[in-house]
Amino acid sequence: MYMVESKGGAIACMLLSLLLLGTWPALLTLLERRGRLPQHTYLDYTITNLLAAVIIALTFGQFGPSTPEMPDFLTQLSQDNWPSVLFAMAGGMVLSLGNLSTQYAWAFVGLSVTEVVSASITVVIGTTLNYYLDDKINKAEILFPGVGCFLIAVCLGSAVHSSNNADNKTKLDDYSNDCKDGNGTNGISSFKQTNFNTGSTNDLEDGGSSGKAKFGTAAFLIELENRRSIKVFGKGTFIGLAITFFAGICFSLFSPAFNLATNDQWHTLKDGVPHLTVYTAFFYFSSFCFVIAMILNLTFLYYPILNAPKSSIKAYLNDWNGRGWALLAGLLCGFGNGLQFMGGQAAGYAAADAVQALPLVSTFWGVILFGEYRRSSRKTYTLLAGMLFMFIVAVAILMASSGHRK
Repeated sequence: MYMVESKGGAIACMLLSLLLLGTWPALLTLLERRGRLPQHTYLDYTITNLLAAVIIALTFGQFGPSTPEMPDFLTQLSQDNWPSVLFAMAGGMVLSLGNLSTQYAWAFVGLSVTEVVSASITVVIGTTLNYYLDDKINKAEILFPGVGCFLIAVCLGSAVHSSNNADNKTKLDDYSNDCKDGNGTNGISSFKQTNFNTGSTNDLEDGGSSGKAKFGTAAFLIELENRRSIKVFGKGTFIGLAITFFAGICFSLFSPAFNLATNDQWHTLKDGVPHLTVYTAFFYFSSFCFVIAMILNLTFLYYPILNAPKSSIKAYLNDWNGRGWALLAGLLCGFGNGLQFMGGQAAGYAAADAVQALPLVSTFWGVILFGEYRRSSRKTYTLLAGMLFMFIVAVAILMASSGHRK
């Protein structure tokens, strides 16, 4: 099979993984803002997420000769390696719960801040666990200053969220006062509601097109609330932050679980049974991620959470609007996770957690595609620039801490 062995190859895997894992959340956010039900989107997403793992296993996991020490993917499926398989499945379970949670947190807290907070929790907890599980192969004097940079970025991200919320509140208050004075329209009810599920091709993210509210204006915020599938106006920020912290804790556990599955640091395998390869572990990991996602989202069709609309299996099967984007998001996430694990097996999973700098990519898409922080105050822009700078420093430091697994 093909294995990444060089430090340069591991870093290349991490960088490509960073791009993919930072892009798929933007696609799911786009669909929610267009009004597609999150249950429908996540069911589509989880199908191709599993497909990516199968493709990786049947290609990289089968290339080259199979040896007793390094069996190929199909050979390992019949071996007595269930302790490691269970660790891989546990990792898939917490990742599925984390991804599902962030889909709702993006609506309440925003794409950029959700990714910043959850990724930083992942680094602080997960990277520390991986450092000790990997027998300290990463350079601690470099690794932990990188973790510190993530903590600084968390503080700046929280400040960005607070400042931007204050900016939006001011915009909406001013707009409301103008309406009362007769200088504006009559608030939310004056905007024509559109439903993505009816087949409308109009794109809310065309913030500069004629007939559309401009990015960052109060009218844009109101029009967005009318169209999106998860309504957020009038709801406390605690709900979104609680979901975000829960997601971060889930994310912090999936990489250490995968680490245990592939390296058996707790010696749970019988003598003579080879460790799971990264490809076999990723297959089991993604399979259980798929099972959990299907069970929860099929339940949420009929018993939705957070006041999302009810649906049905028939409605889901007939909902083709945006399905292509959801399927693409699953592929991006699947290949991104696979590349992260391939790089982590070579250079240490603590260093591979550098991909948790994915908010760099997500923030880019949030600003360009969704108009986040448009027409905000100078204070918000300064804090945003500081947050992005600290993330750039953090990812560089974590990659510099890469070791080499013996």
